[in-house]
Amino acid sequence: MPGPLAGIRVLDMSRVLAGPSCAQLLGDLGADVIKVERPSEGDDTRKWGPPYLKDAEGRDTGESAYYLSANRAKRSLTLDFTKPGGHDLARGLIARSDVLIENYKVGTLAKHGLGYADLRGEFPRLVYCSITGFGQTGPYAPRAGYDYLIQAMGGLMSVTGEPGGEPMKVAVAATDLTTGLYSTVAILAALRHRDMTGEGQHIDMALLDTQVAGLANLGQGYLTSGELPVRLGNAHATVVPYQVFRTSDSHIVLAIGNDGQFRKFCDFAGAPALAADPRFATNPARIRHRAELIPELSVIIARETSAYWIRELERIGVPCGPINDLAQVFADPQVCARGMTIELPHPAAGGKPTPLIANPIKLSQTPISYDRAPPTLGQHTDEVLRELLGLSAEEIGRLRNGSVI
Repeated sequence: MPGPLAGIRVLDMSRVLAGPSCAQLLGDLGADVIKVERPSEGDDTRKWGPPYLKDAEGRDTGESAYYLSANRAKRSLTLDFTKPGGHDLARGLIARSDVLIENYKVGTLAKHGLGYADLRGEFPRLVYCSITGFGQTGPYAPRAGYDYLIQAMGGLMSVTGEPGGEPMKVAVAATDLTTGLYSTVAILAALRHRDMTGEGQHIDMALLDTQVAGLANLGQGYLTSGELPVRLGNAHATVVPYQVFRTSDSHIVLAIGNDGQFRKFCDFAGAPALAADPRFATNPARIRHRAELIPELSVIIARETSAYWIRELERIGVPCGPINDLAQVFADPQVCARGMTIELPHPAAGGKPTPLIANPIKLSQTPISYDRAPPTLGQHTDEVLRELLGLSAEEIGRLRNGSVI
């Protein structure tokens, strides 16, 4: 069954994670995504390993797990648009595309006549999405932006880590991924506008903007109070108890979200006096007296195993869960039941099924279909040039000999 974006073509001129993750999501939803890569080099993340995909004999294929994570549902075309012939090919592909995604430094594509201002007159229906570290305007616009740097500059690291400890980044590139999601929303909105008016537009997405927006309740808390939040480790700034606790054999997360749940927990744990204590009876009181409450709860929870607390607290409706490693995550019955892994045959592995993380979107009428494994470098170059631009084998051969593709 065709996806909801069937008929939409996306030219993905981005690298690394924010842009590619956006394009992958559009591809999962049915768009025809053409990934434009540098001849011989390709996306930077192809080299970001190990680990690499293994072939049927167990040898590294050179396809990194990082690259595989963000490039499903695409066709790969190699193209050097800085060369005269490559520039013409790029414009030809743009003419046949609905969306262009790019994450070059500000002004880079404009130097080659491929900036939005260069294209909008000829291609008024084009939705052109630029993803940069700092956006197209402002004093930092010329700078390169990287997720780690943006987590630091955007405040996330200042509130992540142990109290009094070193500021800490999130283990995955959270700002890149969030920017990819915001970019997808923006592209879908722009396509809707185009459907109604016939007008494309330029989308200016910045990692720093996205990270500032992602401060959410902590950022709003600062704007409301003028007080800087502090690092609380695994504790929550405005909900108590909502953190990691050590049990007799490992750790759990206890996520009590209201006063009723706190009373249930205390009654079950044999400590009703804690719930009745004015210092702990309400969430605002528990926040003020966090330092007195948490040691009391820690002693209680350390008496029993993680399995005991998870089983018994679930029974009475108090949120509690394990801290799973990735092996446990992918073996979890709920994760399995929801189909959060898929397999696709990969040409670099000799057609061997390759495990991939699935798309979490569940659509009742137009479900996600998985038809394309992350492509090898230039896997579809000839196919795309024949299909979209009508080039002959001889013309393609000349372009390849000239290192244009």
